[in-house]
Amino acid sequence: MIVVQKAMEKTNLYRVDDFGVKNYNYGFIGTISLFLFLTLNLSLGYITYQAELGLVDSPVKSYADAIWLMVMSSTTIGFGDVYPISFVGRASVFIMFILGIGLLGGMGAVFVNKIFGFADTNIKNRELRMQNSQIIAQNTEINKKLLALEEKLEALTKSLNK
Repeated sequence: MIVVQKAMEKTNLYRVDDFGVKNYNYGFIGTISLFLFLTLNLSLGYITYQAELGLVDSPVKSYADAIWLMVMSSTTIGFGDVYPISFVGRASVFIMFILGIGLLGGMGAVFVNKIFGFADTNIKNRELRMQNSQIIAQNTEINKKLLALEEKLEALTKSLNK
């Protein structure tokens, strides 16, 4: 976890604003996730196609079938019309299940957060921190005025007692 945090800091995937809130570069993260998803689909599809090529009973007859298989695996739909019968093909589908779900889930989270704005806690935190800083500044001013009034009252009571 520390390695990931250090990598995020060095790549400037987020910046910290004046209130200490981390603002992530969702556009860049989404673009990288989409690129990784497409690369994973194409490469595992190619591996599956090569593994299934020449097998008589294999429903994977073309590279398009293999890509379709990877997309269906990554989305966990898996219609069952195309499926691998070789060990390498099944291993590729398994890898796609694991990594594809993570990438699609990450892209979905970026989309929902950025487009629909459901996760606006950073904005609320900024507003609350700004309000708190204003309240603290007001309290500091009021405290200074109270101290000055106390000094004047003490001076006034001393002058009246003489």
